[in-house]
Amino acid sequence: MSSFQVHILAADKTFYEGPCVSLTIPTSDGEQSILAHHSSMLAAVQPGTLRWQVPDQPVQLAAVSPGMVKVENNEVLVLVDSIERPEEIDEARARREADLAREVILQKKSRQEYQIAQGNLARALNRLRVKARGMEGFSTR
Repeated sequence: MSSFQVHILAADKTFYEGPCVSLTIPTSDGEQSILAHHSSMLAAVQPGTLRWQVPDQPVQLAAVSPGMVKVENNEVLVLVDSIERPEEIDEARARREADLAREVILQKKSRQEYQIAQGNLARALNRLRVKARGMEGFSTR
C-alpha cells in the first residue's frame, strides 16, 4: 500500500513524524480520511479521535483537540493544541474536568464562560471516549 509523509504536531511536542498509509481526522465537515496522493486540502480539526496507520502496523488512535490540517504534495501536516494516546489519558482527571465543566454550564454564567465550559466538556468527554476505545483492542503504539 502506498504511503505518504505525515507530521502530527501539538503545541508542546512533536507527536509523530514519518510514513503513514492512512489518516482519519475529525474536522468541522466530519471525519476526513486521507490516503496517499490525496488532493490538496486545508481543514479545521475538531476535538475527536485521530486514527493513523504506519506501514505494516495496526491502526493507532489518539484524542486530539482543535487545530488545523493541511494536505499538499503527498505530505500531511496536522497542528493541534494537544494530542494524547489512550495510555497517556488520566481517566480520573478527565472525569473531574467533565464534572467541573458540567457544573459551570449549569450555573449559566456569562456567554463566554458557557462556551469555554462547553469546549472543556467536549474535550474531557472525547478523552474518556478515546481512553475506552484504546483499551478495547486498538493498538496504542
